[in-house]
Amino acid sequence: MTDTPTRARRELTSWRNAVFAIFFLSGLSMATWVSRIPAVRDDAGLALDVVGIVILGMSAGSVLGLIAAPWLLARVGAHRGMVLCLILVACGLVVVGVGSTVFGSVAVLIVGMAAFGFGNGAVDVMMNVEGAAAEREIGKTLMPLMHAFFSLGTVTGAAVGAGASAAGIPVLWHASAIAVLIVAGIVVAVRFVPLRAAVGDEVDAGSPRKPWRRRFVDGLRVWGDVRLLLIGVVMLGMAFAEGSANDWIALAAVDGHGLSNTEGAVMFGVFVTAMTVGRVAGGPVIDRFGRVRILQISAVLGIIGLSLFIWGPSLVPGAVWLAVVGIVLWGLGASLGFPVGMSAAADDPKDSAARVSAVAIIGYFAFLAGPPLLGFLGEHFGILNALLVILGLMVLAGLAAPATRERAAR
Repeated sequence: MTDTPTRARRELTSWRNAVFAIFFLSGLSMATWVSRIPAVRDDAGLALDVVGIVILGMSAGSVLGLIAAPWLLARVGAHRGMVLCLILVACGLVVVGVGSTVFGSVAVLIVGMAAFGFGNGAVDVMMNVEGAAAEREIGKTLMPLMHAFFSLGTVTGAAVGAGASAAGIPVLWHASAIAVLIVAGIVVAVRFVPLRAAVGDEVDAGSPRKPWRRRFVDGLRVWGDVRLLLIGVVMLGMAFAEGSANDWIALAAVDGHGLSNTEGAVMFGVFVTAMTVGRVAGGPVIDRFGRVRILQISAVLGIIGLSLFIWGPSLVPGAVWLAVVGIVLWGLGASLGFPVGMSAAADDPKDSAARVSAVAIIGYFAFLAGPPLLGFLGEHFGILNALLVILGLMVLAGLAAPATRERAAR
């Protein structure tokens, strides 16, 4: 980049920092919900399987958002699309707060979670496509660091959530305050995202916009790429490992290990902190050792960590610290799967939105199937036993890791 004009370098830096901020806001929104799941459960008097159904509302919305994201990118572009989606996320959080604090209503919670999920699912594709574009322009592995800002957002959200829980602040007021912060943050950050032609329009080349049928067919065609499907397997296993922690680690700590709601929120904070550390360190480590080796090591760490979290305090009675060590390894192991999968899917800039959307849909299948599956298993066999499902999926992710190999040196 030494031949890049000074102004261009400044613009690239501002662009990169804006994407960092958007990842942070998305993570902040997610942790706001997750850290208050025990409070929402108590406010509405929900059983574990009903909590799973509420989370399913978010998961279904997320998948719809993922499917809609390429169309939104083609119609309005990432700049406007990310603003619209994060405003929807903020509105969803407020509705969840109303459903919990005011009505204690499952129906209102599901509506709020569906809106929240749609916005986050769509913005997930948009910010990853935007991040991959910035990564290519800058010429360094940045996607893990971008996802580290997502994790940093979750760390912040978990800390605020634990504080709100300890102070007895109602979910509505907590969620509303975070919603205002998200809207203000995206309005400021998006100013530094280039206002380029909508993805897939090809107007920069002087050619007319592709008809929607052509864009639809192009979106379907990427599903025939075996390498992309194997990247999706990596995403499935790692997203399940990450998402199950987001959805269930607080309740697993409370119901499985006998901790308080506040201590459960702290356990979630430990997990997302480990995720953040793994992602901050991930870029340079991947550049040195390659995606495949690092993902295989990550899978092993995740399996060991899950095992310690599930069985550690039982094997050594009262040794909650073993569960904490397990959470750290679990977080480190799951930290790089999603960003590396996104980066691998976007290696070829052609149809990058469709390819990123495809692997994200596969990964988000974990979020769709996971909540009701783990909720059902947790209700009948105990939440810690339900987490055993994740072990097998992490094994599959490790076996599929070679599909993420870099196609060419950066």
